[in-house]
Amino acid sequence: MIQPVNEHEMAQLEKEASMIGDRVTEPVVLAAFLVRDWNRELSPWEAPSVFGTEGFGTGAAGTLRFVQESFVPFVVKHYAAASDVPVVLGGYSLAGLFSLWSAYQTDLFAAVAAVSPSVWFPKWDEYAGKHAVQTERIYLSLGKREEKTRNRVMAAVGDRIREQYKQLQEQGIQTTLEWNEGNHFQESDVRCAKAFIWCVRNLERS
Repeated sequence: MIQPVNEHEMAQLEKEASMIGDRVTEPVVLAAFLVRDWNRELSPWEAPSVFGTEGFGTGAAGTLRFVQESFVPFVVKHYAAASDVPVVLGGYSLAGLFSLWSAYQTDLFAAVAAVSPSVWFPKWDEYAGKHAVQTERIYLSLGKREEKTRNRVMAAVGDRIREQYKQLQEQGIQTTLEWNEGNHFQESDVRCAKAFIWCVRNLERS
């Protein structure tokens, strides 16, 4: 399991990994890498700021290349895993959008966990509507209060995630959409753990 994280999430990884380990039967590894420039390194294309003053960059392609060419090979070698070991990519918020976007770029990932993903991102709905994913299993989730925000751009997240789920179903993807209690800033570690558990369990059944 591969997860891009910020410093706050990095501090929660031990708890998250413990929750996952307690609920799956297969041996798993949770490997995270720190993303320092969140808006640039995880964004698939440039977009203006929707909160604050910082806009979004175009670094997602470079981050995915790092995951494919450097990070996954390192983790596989470090843990002496089989070369065909299933790889799951997952993340929270903008890292969730990055994970979802990555599912459209490559078939490397056996499953993707998009946890409270930033599907409100400008023009994401247009992109998702014109492309097909290359990943067979995709987990989606959102907090029940996330769409209840005064920010008009971010308030679209509820309709966007429903449409995303519908599109994945129509493409024959094994998918689910889980609605969590609360807003965007609650229990990110618990939500990510649940997402990875779903992915691993569905891989075990395949």
